[in-house]
Amino acid sequence: MKTTDRAALDEWYAVETGAKLRKTPVKTRLLGQDIELFRDKSGMPVAREILDHGARGPSLLVQERYGCLWTTLGRPNKGLFDIAEAAEPDRRFVPCGWVKMRASGLRVVENFLDMAHFPFVHTDILGSEPHTEVPSYVSEIRRDVDEVWATNCTFFQPRIAATESAGDFVHLTYRVPSPFVVMLYRVCPTAPDRLDAIALFIQPIEEDLCRAQPVMYLVDGTSTDTALLNFEQVIFLQDRIIVENQRPLRLPLEPRTEIPTRADSSSIAYRRWLKEKGIRFGTTAGAA
Repeated sequence: MKTTDRAALDEWYAVETGAKLRKTPVKTRLLGQDIELFRDKSGMPVAREILDHGARGPSLLVQERYGCLWTTLGRPNKGLFDIAEAAEPDRRFVPCGWVKMRASGLRVVENFLDMAHFPFVHTDILGSEPHTEVPSYVSEIRRDVDEVWATNCTFFQPRIAATESAGDFVHLTYRVPSPFVVMLYRVCPTAPDRLDAIALFIQPIEEDLCRAQPVMYLVDGTSTDTALLNFEQVIFLQDRIIVENQRPLRLPLEPRTEIPTRADSSSIAYRRWLKEKGIRFGTTAGAA
C-alpha cells in the first residue's frame, strides 16, 4: 500500500537506468505504490501510477539525470541535487547495475557511511587487521543545502581503487544529499589533485525492501569497464549480506534504541536529520 508519509513522498528517486528505458512500459514499485515507466513517441520519459484494477493515474513528475530516470509521488520543494563531477567531460561514468536487498533503503545508506566494518566485511580490499580504528572525523548537517556531510575521514585501505594494488591511508568525504542517496568522494590515485565521486542511488520499494545502484564518476583512463564493475560489485555484494542480516530491517531513529560508538558520528547525524525531516518510511516508526 502506498505510504502516507509526506516527507518521503516529496523526495526524488532514481527508479530505472535511462539507457534501458524503451517505449514498452516497465512496471516497478516505489514507496509501496505500483508505477510504470516508458518513453513516449518523442523519446521523452514518462512515469505514472498504476491504480486499482490496473487503471493508470496522471503522469508523475520525471527527469533524466546521472544516467537514471528520477520520479516522485509527491511535490518536492527543491530540485534534484547537483553532482558537479557529472559535468566534467574527461570522467568515466560507470553505472554498476541494480541490486535488490531485503532491508530498508535507509539501512543501506547508513551502512555506506560506516567505515568501522571495512576490515571485517571488505577484508584486504577496503580494510584489514590490525588497522581497525576509525580516527575522529567531523559530521554535520549543512543547513544551507540541507545535506549531511562527514569530512576529514581517514582510513587504511589495502586496495584504494581498482587501479591500485598497494595499501595506504586514504582521505574520504561522505555526503548525503537526500534521504535515499549517499555519496563518497576520495582522492583519485592517478590524479591526486582531483576526487573520484561514487554515488549510491536507492529505490525504496517497500519499508523493508529496496534496490540500489552504485554509479561512479572516475578519473581513470586505464582500467577496463569490467575491472571497474567487478571491483565495485564485489564490495557491494559483501555489504548486501551484512545489511540483510541487520535487525530490525527498518532503521530505528529513537535515541538509545541502538548504542552508537565514536565511529558512528555520521550515522548519528544522518538519523537526526531524518527525524527532523519527519521521515517515517523505512524506519521502525513505520508509515501510517
